[in-house]
Amino acid sequence: MLDLIIKLTLAHLAGDFLLQRNAWVEDKQNNKWKSSGLYLHLGMHAVCLLAVLEFNISKYWLGMLSILGSHLLIDLSKLYIESRHKSRLWFFLDQLAHFAVIITVATAYSSVKTDWSVIYSSQTLLFLSAVLCCTSAGAILIPILMSPWDKQIKAIEEDPERDALPKAGKYIGMLERLLVFSFIAINQWAGVGFLLTAKSIFRFGDLSKGKDRKLTEYILIGTLLSFGLAIGIGLGYNYVLKIMKSS
Repeated sequence: MLDLIIKLTLAHLAGDFLLQRNAWVEDKQNNKWKSSGLYLHLGMHAVCLLAVLEFNISKYWLGMLSILGSHLLIDLSKLYIESRHKSRLWFFLDQLAHFAVIITVATAYSSVKTDWSVIYSSQTLLFLSAVLCCTSAGAILIPILMSPWDKQIKAIEEDPERDALPKAGKYIGMLERLLVFSFIAINQWAGVGFLLTAKSIFRFGDLSKGKDRKLTEYILIGTLLSFGLAIGIGLGYNYVLKIMKSS
């Protein structure tokens, strides 16, 4: 059962975060059930499911239909609810519903016995799921958690004297979470401290300006959230890996 949960989770993370284009998201928000982006998104999920399940349609066709059908209903419900009541809560409820379906489908197939190859081993897929959580999923989750301060920080970022690379913050965050996860996975906690110290030194210029107090607080909150997310994923990864090795 755990093997199948990890496979389905990997497919979900890849389809919902890594491979979903911003244009599809905008099209879904504007056109709801008429959106071509919605069905392209479902098609990408289908491809991801086929890949992790080794294209074994004869065995998993019902589970795949259940996941894709529920995904369509959950996404449509979220789109119509958000059009009337925008809230960060809907993101978490949306993901919770998707994972509830994944666990339900995996439970239904718990009696299925399959000899997985090394490529499809639970350890490999668990690692890939953790990496996606640290990178693509984390890059979406952190801005959602930081959204209450967006309006206050926007004026600072629009200062003509400031200059920054496009999307640099997004990729810096993804790399730092990936590094933190890697250090924890190999049980090298000292590396996490070194990384946090190094980032603090590079950010010293921003953090030392009194006029940018809001920006300073924003950076600190974002850094702590990013590191906290990566540490949580790393600890969860080691815990699940330990269970898998002992079973």
